[in-house]
Amino acid sequence: MLNALVTAAAEEHNPLLPATYDIVWSLVCFVVILVVVWKVALPKMAKLLDERSAAIEGNIAKADEAQRQAEAALAEYTAQLAEARKEAGEIRDAAREDGKKIVAEAKDTAHTEAARIQTAASSQIEAERQSALVSLRSEVGSLALNLAGNVIGETLADDSKANGVVDRFLADLEASEKANH
Repeated sequence: MLNALVTAAAEEHNPLLPATYDIVWSLVCFVVILVVVWKVALPKMAKLLDERSAAIEGNIAKADEAQRQAEAALAEYTAQLAEARKEAGEIRDAAREDGKKIVAEAKDTAHTEAARIQTAASSQIEAERQSALVSLRSEVGSLALNLAGNVIGETLADDSKANGVVDRFLADLEASEKANH
């Protein structure tokens, strides 16, 4: 039986192996499809991939250029910002100096004005003192003469000699006051 099976299998066609004409026609179809793909589809795909690659490289170059421009703009902005900060510092310093000058000028003006007012007040006080002294001398002199006249019983107001005595007495009195101070 085994012998019969082997003999039957040798005579019959193996179902795992295709027929020769199927292999030949499949090979022809495969070669045609391979040639079409090789000659038509692959060049188109290569062209499409090259275009895509060029577009990507162009976009990368544009991105790199944009990055360089952005970095340059950032550097310029940073430089401008530093310059603006420096100018702001200079302006603040100048304002402080101007403020100090204004304060110093105001102090000088106030000191000058105070000295002027003090001088004017001293002059006015001296003038009023002199005026009071003259007024006081004449009143003290007339009172002394009236008192002496009342004591003597005669009028001494017209006598110039009496006026001289009163003036000399007041001058001696002033000199003794100045000597004490």
